[in-house]
Amino acid sequence: MTQRSFCLIAGLLFTLVALAHLWRIVEGWDLMAYGTAIPLWTSWVAVVITGILAFYGLLFGLRK
Repeated sequence: MTQRSFCLIAGLLFTLVALAHLWRIVEGWDLMAYGTAIPLWTSWVAVVITGILAFYGLLFGLRK
């Protein structure tokens, strides 16, 4: 696997994760992990971080 294809695949996966967190925010879904409620603001943080990673992954993956 080349570095370019790795970056492209990683960028696409990070895009899916960012969209999933964004969907959770829009729908207002509750999330529980080991009996603890995960606040909605953590999805905002996750959208920003995974969005940045997706952007750079796709940028480097699509670069010639």
